[in-house]
Amino acid sequence: MRLLVSAVLCCTIAVSALHAQTESIDFSGLEETAPVGVRPNDGAGAAGIRPPIAEQAGAVSEREVVKQNISFWSLIRASGLIGYLIILLSFVAVALMIEYALSIRRSMLMPPGFADEVLKLLAQGQAGAALQKCQNDSSALSQILYAGMSQYEFGWDAVEKSAEEATAEQASRMYRKVEYLNVIGNIAPMLGLLGTVVGMVIAFQQIADSAGYGRASELAGGIYLALVTTVEGLVVAIPCLAAHSFFGNRIATLISETTFVAEQVLQPIKKNLLRKRTGG
Repeated sequence: MRLLVSAVLCCTIAVSALHAQTESIDFSGLEETAPVGVRPNDGAGAAGIRPPIAEQAGAVSEREVVKQNISFWSLIRASGLIGYLIILLSFVAVALMIEYALSIRRSMLMPPGFADEVLKLLAQGQAGAALQKCQNDSSALSQILYAGMSQYEFGWDAVEKSAEEATAEQASRMYRKVEYLNVIGNIAPMLGLLGTVVGMVIAFQQIADSAGYGRASELAGGIYLALVTTVEGLVVAIPCLAAHSFFGNRIATLISETTFVAEQVLQPIKKNLLRKRTGG
């Protein structure tokens, strides 16, 4: 849960920073290049060239439109289908983080008191009851103990090997489970890069359509909106990769603890089988 809170906090800070940045964007300073030999403010020159009043009014009107605040959600809409895919991945990632935070816990892998109950049954010689108890439980510890105790008749080597295989299977299952976060963390920035490349292609297409005289403000705006997909991809990828590493380390720690507890629970079986082997 601490990771979930941290991830949400990081996303909130990133969104707030992006929102504050987009509100301060002003493309009005990007003006068209004046023709060669003509000075834009040269009202007293010999030529006395001035743009018509209607053109001046149109330019001011365009600047006022561009000056309008660009909200975060308008940028999301402007990022198009690729941006929506990235946002969808972010929802999936948050859902996975919540599920992992609830399922990858010590109490889920090793229910409180379960090991003591099984150990007590084994110490009392009730191996059948202990085996049945493990069979009825779905935790990782119970599955490891069940795999080991089910090989009792084949000796301690078989018990130990079966328990080790069950431990490896449980660890592999949990590692495969959290691998989805790693996949999202790698796909999201690639989608963002794809959106940027598409935006650049569109921007240069505007230059080609206007015979090389595309307005700088239009090109800058298009490129900026294209880069939004890269920002979205990174905002999704960074928490996902951090969460993947965190949950991977947690799984390694819990599996190690589960293995140690399972060995302690199986000690009575080991003693009995070794006693039988030595004829004691």
